Amino acid sequence: QVRLVESGGGVVRPGGSLRLSCEASQSIFRHYSMSWYRQAPEEQRELVARITGSGDTMYGDSVKGRFTISRDNAKATVYLQMNSLKPEDTAVYYCHITGSEWWGQGTQVTVAS
Repeated sequence: QVRLVESGGGVVRPGGSLRLSCEASQSIFRHYSMSWYRQAPEEQRELVARITGSGDTMYGDSVKGRFTISRDNAKATVYLQMNSLKPEDTAVYYCHITGSEWWGQGTQVTVAS
């Protein structure tokens, strides 16, 4: 059983920054590709960013240049640094082990003035 716990969400003004964290429960975390998804009300869940076990990254078009995904294998944690936040970034953000059935519970990010 794998458990993913997100943290770091909150309310921020446009142009502000937040850093999300996702801690995994298993020590084999280092072998997994990890993803961040988000889902806004009445919208489909969309891929935000992904990082492989070796550290290769990819980003959704809407966040390129503003968001950075990273990982600390020693802490079994993946991060999402979000800068220059916009109101349209408002969503519940989910951590996911790529291709698996395992998802975190989600953390709310609200960007509003």
